[in-house]
Amino acid sequence: MARSNKSQKSDCVAALFSYEFANTRVHYDTIEAIHRGDVGTWVEALTSSGLFSPSEAQEFGLHWSEQPKDLLDLLLRDADEMTVRRCRTTWSALDRLSPLVVPVAYSG
Repeated sequence: MARSNKSQKSDCVAALFSYEFANTRVHYDTIEAIHRGDVGTWVEALTSSGLFSPSEAQEFGLHWSEQPKDLLDLLLRDADEMTVRRCRTTWSALDRLSPLVVPVAYSG
């Protein structure tokens, strides 16, 4: 069974960004920004990589701004178990605080 084009693109994004969370200390600010839907930096990285057209990068950006956990999941795909646990615990804490935080809208 052939994999969907979207799935292949997501795999490419995960491979491109996996170094961010693999074998390194993840900064709380990074998780907090993603949780708020502040994904502009990630979209810029996709565009500047040359692997995605600007419209494809924008499509990811719109999706991630609405579903930021999907970006976190991509970033954690190749991370070690402790990093995944720390990040998910941080995400859960941010979920509890989220009614107090105003989300950032991605404008593209």
